[in-house]
Amino acid sequence: MGEKQHFERKNVLVTGGAGFIGSHLCDRLVKEANVICLDNFITSSVANIDHLLREPHFEFINHDITQPLELGRYKELERFKIPYQGIQEIYHLACPISKHHFDDYKIATVLTNSVGVKNILDLAVANRSKVLYASSSMLYGNRLEKGRSVKETDECHLNHLTTRGAYDEGKRFSEAILQTYADVYGLDVKIARIFRTYGPRMKIFDGNLIPDIVLNALDNKDIVIAGNEETMVTLCGVKDIVDGLKKLMSSPLEITLVNLGSDHEVRLVSVAQKILHITGSSSRVRFDAQAAQYFEAGLPDISRAKDLLGWVPLVRLDDGLKEMVDYANSHKNQITF
Repeated sequence: MGEKQHFERKNVLVTGGAGFIGSHLCDRLVKEANVICLDNFITSSVANIDHLLREPHFEFINHDITQPLELGRYKELERFKIPYQGIQEIYHLACPISKHHFDDYKIATVLTNSVGVKNILDLAVANRSKVLYASSSMLYGNRLEKGRSVKETDECHLNHLTTRGAYDEGKRFSEAILQTYADVYGLDVKIARIFRTYGPRMKIFDGNLIPDIVLNALDNKDIVIAGNEETMVTLCGVKDIVDGLKKLMSSPLEITLVNLGSDHEVRLVSVAQKILHITGSSSRVRFDAQAAQYFEAGLPDISRAKDLLGWVPLVRLDDGLKEMVDYANSHKNQITF
């Protein structure tokens, strides 16, 4: 691969950079790198990156990743000297995700998880870039039993012909494409299987578990929990996930796949009660055994991330929920598209 060149600032591409996790990642990266944020706002929001648009080391490009990407044709990127310096790192987070509008984006989802990944990897080959892919805990299938943890070496169990196949199977196929490019072209690829994450900028009107509870609490509406008092959940703050992504990107070539998430299970009713306390809500918590269950992957085994990356989740649940409540409270009256 030749002798590595050193630049004052790396050029880093973040696809899906205007999304929930992507925008927080851009916040961190712009402090040390030139950040090119790529998004087409299918399920993300310009509000997530509005504060970054004045940063001299940040540039936004509106682009559909399923179309070929030629960064050299964008005049606004000239100051990053891409023809000379190239792209050192690519964080690939782009993928349409909307619980309420999933059926509207099935084609976009399946193309992003196939053609889109190929386009990014072709760019990586041309630039000899390191690539980190944001995969999903969905690959492990639904939680089978309480307390059972899932490791990176476990087989993936999912039904690719369900209505969610475009996303679930798409993520698994994407991992296969990455590994193939690594084998054939010698690329340094990283795969993060991300478990349930929460925090500010999470979509609050889209059927997501924690935002739904927060919104109901703020409106003093009943909080309905599918199942019973023993329904469990794992929650990892977005700041911790971003820290894990950065550590994984900086890891040696031989480190490829890691789980990122909280390895601490909590009762969902306890989370709801914490939110009620934070909001001062008069909402009641009730249980519905007939309600559709939220998908919940097994408890992540994060020993690999701990041992190889020195990463552990540090955000206290109470602190993370307080940030989530503050964000939802300030945005719940805004119209979003």
